[in-house]
Formats: sequence, C-alpha cells, structure tokens
Amino acid sequence: MKYNNILVEEGSTIATITINRPSKLNALNKETIKELHQAFKTLDETGKIKVIILIGSGEKAFVAGADIAEFANFSVKEGRALAAKGQKSLFDFVENLSTPVIAAINGFALGGGLELAMACHFRVASENARMGLPEVSLGVIPGYGGTQRLPQLIGKGRALELIMTAAMIDARKALEYGLVNHVLPQEELLTFCENLAGKISNNSSVAIAYAIKAVNAGFKHDSNGYASEIEAFGACFGTADFEEGTTAFLEKRKADFPGA
Repeated sequence: MKYNNILVEEGSTIATITINRPSKLNALNKETIKELHQAFKTLDETGKIKVIILIGSGEKAFVAGADIAEFANFSVKEGRALAAKGQKSLFDFVENLSTPVIAAINGFALGGGLELAMACHFRVASENARMGLPEVSLGVIPGYGGTQRLPQLIGKGRALELIMTAAMIDARKALEYGLVNHVLPQEELLTFCENLAGKISNNSSVAIAYAIKAVNAGFKHDSNGYASEIEAFGACFGTADFEEGTTAFLEKRKADFPGA
C-alpha cells in the first residue's frame, strides 16, 4: 500500500513505521492519523510481524504535535468529534494492538506526538528528545488521551504540573519520571530498539497479546485487571504456543513458536 505521510519497512518479524513529514516536524494531520491506523492494522493482521517500531523522520522530531491549522476554527461539536475519532482510530487502537509497539522518540514529542508515544506499549528516547503537552498554552487540553495516560505513567502530581505549565522535559528527566524506559545517543536509538524488538520476537506472540490485554485492563475503571489476567492466563493453555513453549522447556531446547 502506498502512503503519502509515512514509510513502512517490513523485516522478517519486525516492522518499522516512520512518520515522514520532516518539513512539518512530523506533525499529525488527519491524513497521517488515517494512514497510521491503516499501517498498524495491516501489520497486526499479517501474522508474521511480531514487533512494530514507530519513529519520526529526520533528527529533530518524533512528532512535534498536531497540525493546529486543521482545527483552529473548529466548533465545540467539531472539537469533540476530532478527539473521539482520533482516540478510536489511532491512540486507543495502538494501545490495544496485539502486536507490541515501541516508540523510538528521536526528538521533539509534543502534544499529540507525546500522546502517540504514550499510546505505544513502551518508549525509548534519544538524548536530544524533548517531551511535553503544551495544549493549555493554546487554550485547549490534550485530547488524544494525554490527561489519562500521562498520570498513569508518571503519577498525578507530576502529570498535572507538566500539563498546567505546558513545560517540556528532556530525555533524562523523562527517564527519571518513568515516561521512557531507556535513553540513548540518537545514532544508537534505532539499533537499540531493533535489539529490544528481537528479544521480544523470540517469545510467544500469542502470550504477549494476552499480556497486553491483561495489563491494559488494570488501567480501565470498568474492568477488573485481576479477572482479566485469570481469563487470559487460562486462555494461553489452549494455544499451540503454550504447547510448544512447555514442550521445549521440558526437552531443554529453544522454543520455536508457531504464532497466532
């Protein structure tokens, strides 16, 4: 499939999606959000891709925010619809994807860009990365899940301070806060993420999908995370991956998981 705003590169088990709008610092517009949804959906459905890495093009930005020009004149109704559609088609979609997604934050991740990174299953940053939710400086609040995911990741007090001050933090502060898992020199970022993805891809993709579902359930007010874990744990026993994994362990060999 041909995309205008993103690049998709598929390996044997790992795929990389690059948001490719360098002249706009990879800002998210409606077309880019639509293309990202389609790319994630397609890669998730192939069955062969076990990990997806998301990165921005160039050396300045992961995603420097949303394309403000697209919604500067929106009404209340249009603003509500923008947030609802974006959350459903991309941000919630990525968070609940059964294929793990690693955000490789290679520069500015602001507003919708940080919200997209937070929707990924975890984040790795380059040393030059800067992160923040500056929406209140524009008279609006984060609308793509930022008011929910940021407190989950770094705590309510720190999240409110960042949101209310519209401040940016650097990669080291993000690491201290637990917003990112690792910080690397920019030239090492993608290789490090690929190595992490390789370690993940050695494991059962079926079990990982269940783990994602169970972990996410613990952060939903209408779900019982422990009950979801019990259900997912039991479901694993009926999979070919469980049979292969336990057999390989007992036979003292490396497992060769068949996948979905």
